[in-house]
Amino acid sequence: MSGGGRTKWVLLALLFCSTVINYLDRQALSILATTIQADLRMSDIEYARVVQVFLFAYAAAYVMAGRITDWLGARVALVLFVGWWSLANIATGFVRTPFQLGAARFALGLGEPGNYTVGTKVVSEQFPPRQRGIALGLYTAGAMIGATLAPPLIGGIALTYGWRSAFWITGIAGLLWIAGWWWAYPREKARAASDAPATPPPSMKGVWGKLARDRAVWALVGSRMVADPVWYFYLFWFPKYLGDARGMSLAAVASLAWVVYVAADIGSIGGGMISGTLVRRGMAPVRSRLLTMTGAAILAPIGILITLHPPLWALLGVACLVTFAHLVYQINLTTMVVDIFPSRYIASVAGLIGCGSALGGMLSAQVVGMLVADGAFDRTFVLMAFLHPVAVGLAWLALKLARRSPMSLLSGDSSDGRDQATASA
Repeated sequence: MSGGGRTKWVLLALLFCSTVINYLDRQALSILATTIQADLRMSDIEYARVVQVFLFAYAAAYVMAGRITDWLGARVALVLFVGWWSLANIATGFVRTPFQLGAARFALGLGEPGNYTVGTKVVSEQFPPRQRGIALGLYTAGAMIGATLAPPLIGGIALTYGWRSAFWITGIAGLLWIAGWWWAYPREKARAASDAPATPPPSMKGVWGKLARDRAVWALVGSRMVADPVWYFYLFWFPKYLGDARGMSLAAVASLAWVVYVAADIGSIGGGMISGTLVRRGMAPVRSRLLTMTGAAILAPIGILITLHPPLWALLGVACLVTFAHLVYQINLTTMVVDIFPSRYIASVAGLIGCGSALGGMLSAQVVGMLVADGAFDRTFVLMAFLHPVAVGLAWLALKLARRSPMSLLSGDSSDGRDQATASA
């Protein structure tokens, strides 16, 4: 189903805002890593473990977040998710030991995935195929806006009021957001948990059993698992790289690191626009996403040039190209999922794929932590350069498998014909 003209854009604007808050809460730790490590007397390995703990909770919660979203509906589910992670972020400001920090970030990881399972479901229900890419790109751009605002905002708050205040202020912002979502989301939409109102939602056991046997789902999970460590590296480690390897102060990082996330913002919106333009010109939606992803996968390995230790302006330029390419890739992979699977269980599919993303980030955090402990940032940049080409191969495999999947809208179609028929809907 598609939502009313103004309502769907209001919901998208609110999702954009919740995503900004989501990333402010997440990014605060990486911006303040050096300061917090000094205050809590943490080593780089301990910091890596805190990142891993967050990502472990994030991965585990993604699966349940998808099913909760399909079960409760977007309106109620997102209130619970945002409320939980906002309280967890506030708690981070009270920690006194590395263990307490890990516990607070674990709690944050349990709540944050819900923002994306709800967002995927809202786009699936409210927007037709020709608008899905730009809709996902616009609300996901909130992540990049949050990451862009985080260095100057979090750094400024920390320098003025202390690092603990940065977590308290951003946590309170999430609690205030809840009132707007509860007021704006139409109650009848909140009860729509399937493609047809008369159709009862599938049981949890039935959906998970079918999805677990669907090889197209696992190919998409694998694609996110391989590609997303690049984003987690630039999110959690790049500000630290600027400080540790390039000798930049917290103030300098706060004033410059944001440009890398602006580039990601452009990729988020631009990626949706590129594939959306191809759909309007007659290309099947799924194929348009894959071609756009392939271009991004060709561009992303340019990050290996950072190992040449270029001047700061060139370093930031290369990092911008990598984050731009990754968000083009990520947006179109998410949109491809919405194109392939019915909305009645789209959040459950998105949850599994998001779990793959977090698992990839968690495993890579251990690798990066060990490399960085030896001062080997260069080897990390080399590793990241190989991931997107592998990921896009898995995405093309997913299309082939989806045509034979009974859970897919493309089932039995060898030419994307049915998908093409929906492009003008």
